[in-house]
Amino acid sequence: MADVLVIQNSTSGGPSRMAGWLEEGGLTLDVVPAHAGAPLPGGLRHDAMIMLGGGYLPGDDERAPWLRDARRLMEQALATGVPVFGICLGGQMLAQVAGGEVRADAGTPENGSLPVTIRPEAATDPLFHGLPPVVPAIEHHKDAVTRLPGGAAHLAETGACPYQAFRVGERAWGVQFHPEVLPARIREWRVEGFDPDEVYARAVADEPVSTPVWRTVIGRFAALAITGTAAGTAAGTAAGTAAGASAGVSGAA
Repeated sequence: MADVLVIQNSTSGGPSRMAGWLEEGGLTLDVVPAHAGAPLPGGLRHDAMIMLGGGYLPGDDERAPWLRDARRLMEQALATGVPVFGICLGGQMLAQVAGGEVRADAGTPENGSLPVTIRPEAATDPLFHGLPPVVPAIEHHKDAVTRLPGGAAHLAETGACPYQAFRVGERAWGVQFHPEVLPARIREWRVEGFDPDEVYARAVADEPVSTPVWRTVIGRFAALAITGTAAGTAAGTAAGTAAGASAGVSGAA
């Protein structure tokens, strides 16, 4: 069975519901709690890699010394074509490692479930094709990618943060939002300027629309990891069609 290395960068930032989606797709998870001192592998021997979020910049080695090894594994994945999915900090790390730019306190902070616009470039993307034009996604960040790597495909955006999703090469994706997070997690976040009850209620209301879409995207990633680019895209397309039908593939306000 194919396996995926999942690097956890914060105590509460585990794979959450995404674990079940990946397992449904046929992947075995190897979750490494790097934030707790668990050593990262010396080399990438997995079929795929997922870099989760955390309250750091990608190069914040002084506070999070394991990030140096995490970047090394990201570089190896890019060099060898191992499928990568980076979330929040993980997406920022992918952008930086591939030659883009990440800045602290960039623009307006985003928190809670917000409408993410899927760009036309996503129409041919193995993971993001056929999605509704606007999908709710849970956000929790103030740092952001401010310049994509050269040649990257720009897949999704919000008004406050343009680079919500992108692809580097053919097999590496970064997202600023959190497809793995359930609304209950928002209860743990306290962000100045946001009413926690209001933010939570919005996420609960959006979940019936957002969940089937992000489940489809993660399922496509699992298929890609198992069967390779061409077959994985075909399998993901079929899975996405079925999931899109169940979700109504309707836009979200």
